[in-house]
Amino acid sequence: MQQTPHAPQPKPRIFFPNLDGLRFFSFFVVFMHHCLMQFVQYTRESAPGFFNAQEFLFTFGTLGVNFFFVLSGFLITYLLIKEKEYTKTIRVGNFYIRRILRIWPLYFMCLFLGFLVYPVVSKMMGTPVQEIANPWNYLLFGGNFDYIRIYPAVPEAFPLLLVLWSVAIEEQFYLVWPVILRFVHMRYYKYVFIGVILSSLVFRAFYTGDSEAHRAIRDFHSLSVIGDMALGALLAYYCSFPNKFLTFITNLGKPAVALIYAGAIGFSLFKNVIFAPGIASVFERLIIGCFFGLIILEQNYAKGSFLKLGKWKTVSKLGVYTYGLYCLHMLAIYVAIRIVVKMQWNQADPWIAVITIGIALAIAIVLSLASYHFFEKWFLRLKDRFAFITK
Repeated sequence: MQQTPHAPQPKPRIFFPNLDGLRFFSFFVVFMHHCLMQFVQYTRESAPGFFNAQEFLFTFGTLGVNFFFVLSGFLITYLLIKEKEYTKTIRVGNFYIRRILRIWPLYFMCLFLGFLVYPVVSKMMGTPVQEIANPWNYLLFGGNFDYIRIYPAVPEAFPLLLVLWSVAIEEQFYLVWPVILRFVHMRYYKYVFIGVILSSLVFRAFYTGDSEAHRAIRDFHSLSVIGDMALGALLAYYCSFPNKFLTFITNLGKPAVALIYAGAIGFSLFKNVIFAPGIASVFERLIIGCFFGLIILEQNYAKGSFLKLGKWKTVSKLGVYTYGLYCLHMLAIYVAIRIVVKMQWNQADPWIAVITIGIALAIAIVLSLASYHFFEKWFLRLKDRFAFITK
């Protein structure tokens, strides 16, 4: 009797439904920070109350990038641990292909527009630019080092290049992380992650000054920020199997959850006071990152949450497009400002600032939706072919 061949086993599925909402809020605070820097500042004299409120809330909005780093470390490490648990290995090549299909298309489109199209358009508009950013650094995912080189200046094509330094750091992380997890036994993972965190602290200890050079290294150097990813990885390790820590997170009550969010907000808003240049600045990212990590765990596991962001459908749907929102929002802000200038609206009016924020956010959403559905999705369709675990 002819035997019927066994049907292929379905791939394991892992999905954290509340992470997309966290991604969107992380993007939003970065977006509001850039709005503050680009045009809300014009209300400083005409509406000091409005400006001071925006400055208080969003001066340190770039901490949204810190949150992204912790989140990336958590999610990537959790998935790699589960792959190794199920298959006894990690397919490093497949991991690289998945990251290439997700990150490279939009990243290189931004480089093309920033280094080739933007100068031509600027010249046609009568404002020729001389780009100070080095395209080779960006092509080789070293944009963060180029940013350190020119800091506090920014690339001339800032609407397209300004935020790509963080994508470069993510890619550097993706290059080495699966290799480490592939060849190190899982029982030693926590020691590796702790070692990376401590190494990052030691590196930061050499750059505690108040100069622009030291500040740039603390904020943009790979060895300075890798501790964020390693912290997320450590949390992923302790959540990948039953243990007392995971039980503690699961049983968090509302007072503890409130304390986590209060700590994250408090340390973020008063960052410069608490972590002034000096010894305190060494531990800035680690302490704030711990609160960010606890928010990630609270959303994923805690029973006493006030609100699971997965239930906030609009925010969660927008979170799917966060990569495009992040890469393209500076372009959206630039276009919104051009519209306001063309309409001859008074940029010192706080209501015009609010309208400009709305226009910029709407443009960012449209651009990210178009990028995702008409460009990125062609590559994303291939991604699951190289995944052992799917969403």
